[in-house]
Amino acid sequence: MKKVSMLLGFILFSLQAIAVDGDPEAGKAKATTCAACHGPDGNSAIPMNPKIAGQHADYLYKQLTEFKLAMTTGGQEGRNNAVMGGMVMPLSDQDMKDLAAYYSSQELKTGETPEDAIEPGEALYRGGDETRGITACIACHGPDGSGMKSAGFPVISGQHKDYTKAQLEGFRSGQRANDLNGMMRDIAAKLTDEDIEVLSAYLAGLY
Repeated sequence: MKKVSMLLGFILFSLQAIAVDGDPEAGKAKATTCAACHGPDGNSAIPMNPKIAGQHADYLYKQLTEFKLAMTTGGQEGRNNAVMGGMVMPLSDQDMKDLAAYYSSQELKTGETPEDAIEPGEALYRGGDETRGITACIACHGPDGSGMKSAGFPVISGQHKDYTKAQLEGFRSGQRANDLNGMMRDIAAKLTDEDIEVLSAYLAGLY
C-alpha cells in the first residue's frame, strides 16, 4: 500500500493538466453530429456508447486527439476506433476543445447497481486484491468514481455497464493502449471475467 501511495504521489506531482480553453456554447453548436451516438447532452441511451456528460474536459480532449492520432498514424499511435476516428478527422483542435468544454459542462445521469454486484463490486473497487496485485480503483478514481482531473484520471461512475466492460476487456487484451504509463493495462491484465463483470455493474450506479 505504501508503494502505491508513493507511486500516485509521484504521478500527481509530475503531471501537468492539459489546458483546454474551449467554448461550451460553440461546442454545443458543433455537437449536433455527436448526438446520434452520445445523446444531445452527452448521456448516451445506447449501452455500448459512453456517457460523456460531466467528464473532465481535459480527458475528453485527450481522447479526441488520440482518436485522430490513430487515424493519421495508421493505428500505430493513439486510440484506435474506426467510428470515432472517422468522426474526428474533420475536426480542428479548437473544435475538439469546444466539444470537450460543452460535454464537460453537462450533468451526468447515473444508472443503478444491481443488488448482487454491490458487495463484491465495492470490495474490489475500494480494496483491490493484494494477493493478486490488483490496486484498488479508488486510489485513482476516488470514492465516488469522479476521478482526478489534475492527474488525467477520468470520471467512471454512472457509466453504462456494457461500455465499461468493453473498455476493461480492451485494456486487458491490449487492444486499447492509450492509458497513462500502461497503468490500466497492468491492472486489467489481472482481472478475471467475473471481476470485470462485477466492477462494470457496480460502477453503473456509483456516485
